[in-house]
Amino acid sequence: MRFSFTSAPRSRARAPFLLLVAMTACGTLGMHIIIPALPATARALGMSIGTSQLTITLYLIGLSIGQLLYGPVSDRFGRRPVLLAGLGLFTVASVVTASAPTAGVLIGARIVQSLGGCAGLVLGRAAVRDGATADKAAGQLALLTLVMAMVPAIAPAIGGYLTAYIHWRASYVLLALFGGGTWLACVLLMPETLDGRGSGGGRSMALAYVRLLRSPRFLGYAIGGACSTTAFYAFMSASPFIFENLLHQPTQRVGLYYLVLMLGVALGSVGANRLAGRLPVRLALRIANGLGILGAALFALADAGDLLSVPTVVLPVSLFMVGAGMASPFALAGAVSVNPQAIGAASGMYGFIQMGYGMLCTVVVETWHPGAVYPVATVLLGSALLGQTAMAIAVRAERPR
Repeated sequence: MRFSFTSAPRSRARAPFLLLVAMTACGTLGMHIIIPALPATARALGMSIGTSQLTITLYLIGLSIGQLLYGPVSDRFGRRPVLLAGLGLFTVASVVTASAPTAGVLIGARIVQSLGGCAGLVLGRAAVRDGATADKAAGQLALLTLVMAMVPAIAPAIGGYLTAYIHWRASYVLLALFGGGTWLACVLLMPETLDGRGSGGGRSMALAYVRLLRSPRFLGYAIGGACSTTAFYAFMSASPFIFENLLHQPTQRVGLYYLVLMLGVALGSVGANRLAGRLPVRLALRIANGLGILGAALFALADAGDLLSVPTVVLPVSLFMVGAGMASPFALAGAVSVNPQAIGAASGMYGFIQMGYGMLCTVVVETWHPGAVYPVATVLLGSALLGQTAMAIAVRAERPR
């Protein structure tokens, strides 16, 4: 079985791949690079653990809501102008976060930063799908995921060293510089990849979302993709306190552990790129979800058996990430292929569901027992099982086509 839409609109031009990586990186870089700085930020601004974690949770909320807007708006007005507006917003907000005098200003600026950064997430995926069939898009998205996996892998390591040897604000300064550089590169190099513009207004945007939400295929791929990937944000939110407070690891070393975790995503993405077009999607997703379930189960067992250590945390979660990296490109390609005339809307709704689920997972961890391990392990295992079920529904809905 293959994706049913094998034709793709002819795009005016293709964006340079490295530019796609940079624009997509803005949103994820803003999420990951500040994680090692959370304890230092909490101490400096007089925040509790739960309040400092709000800089992650509210960032995810901004990523979720923003993607609902960027997708259909880019279908209407084009990818390039919407992207430039979003990256400009990200850069300005990053400057504010770098100089925030209070916790309230920092949190507010982080929300605005996320609303700008999510433009690259939506439009990078849409630009890939603009000029590719669904099968080819799965392979290309896997390659983009592979490269992008290295951004959140390297970012916490950089953030850890910046926090330990310079200042916790250094990470926000770097975000401002990266955002400004990416905006300038898009001004100079980003073509318009959308072949034709939509003519509808708000009503047509709403109808596009209604049709997507009524599609079992779209919902299955979107929910399954969210469970396989952004459930990891629950671990990311709690991990600085797990590593530093429970396992007594130095801040700069925590960033290196994230590098190992994100290498798992890279391995999974390599697997997806190799399997795209060679194995049935159903089988590839079963393999990916099986790896995720196994990794989450081993992590939960290590916690239940009081066997927590750096290896028993990092290795099982890395296996979970291998499954996430393998499942994500297939789920994303399936979701944005449901309606080739609403690729931007599908990308936006997919991102909204993905980030919204990640936000929900972080809220559960933060309110259940902040800094503890068992809520994180429970969220990962439950998400892996739910993701398997949702993707199975999507694949069954695909069969008659």
